[in-house]
Amino acid sequence: MYATHITERETDLEILTDKRLDEDFIKEKIRLYRWDIESYIDKDRRFLTALKPLAVELNAPKIVQEMAVAAKKADVGPMAAVAGALAESLGRGLLKKGYNEVIIENGGDIFLKTTRIRTIGIYSGRSKLWKNLGLNIRPKDTPMGICTSSGTIGHSLSFGSADSVVILSKNASLADAVATATCNQVKSKKDLQGALNFSRSIRGISGVVIIMGNNLISWGKVEFAHKA
Repeated sequence: MYATHITERETDLEILTDKRLDEDFIKEKIRLYRWDIESYIDKDRRFLTALKPLAVELNAPKIVQEMAVAAKKADVGPMAAVAGALAESLGRGLLKKGYNEVIIENGGDIFLKTTRIRTIGIYSGRSKLWKNLGLNIRPKDTPMGICTSSGTIGHSLSFGSADSVVILSKNASLADAVATATCNQVKSKKDLQGALNFSRSIRGISGVVIIMGNNLISWGKVEFAHKA
């Protein structure tokens, strides 16, 4: 796999591919998707700041529409889906160009298409109990979005206290939005089951892992592994 680090203003990506990355193609696509989102925000500032779902124009750019649909399903603002939406849009673009293995990591949110089993590490911060915990992702389940939200790690806005909420879905925008929504619900360990029930109830979600301190709860197509 060829590893490439791409930054474009606030966008900071780690990209792994089975052949050398066409960096000009990716940078052009990043600028296009950013322009789509930013120009829509210029028209409707609420798209940037809303903490609840927001209806968008019928002729809004595709990535804006995808974010709005995911946000509605998760009951969060559309920007909660931006990292997953960008990773997936770029990843699918590479698949169309003939790449067979694509992993795009965007701030803890991953789009993955693989031809072999891959182990994705879970970073859960303060608890040493889970420091070597990972998830095995099988080729037949990809392309897949694997998105993470945390109330204790990183700079993203969160109203919860979970150390790590990992959501698996064929739709990375949806996984991103649901990870945020699920994390928001976890204030203490007594909230873990309710948060899990919420995320598993959303159509399109295939797996859930929630970690808070030494507590872990999971559901769905989740295969734990020991990360290297």
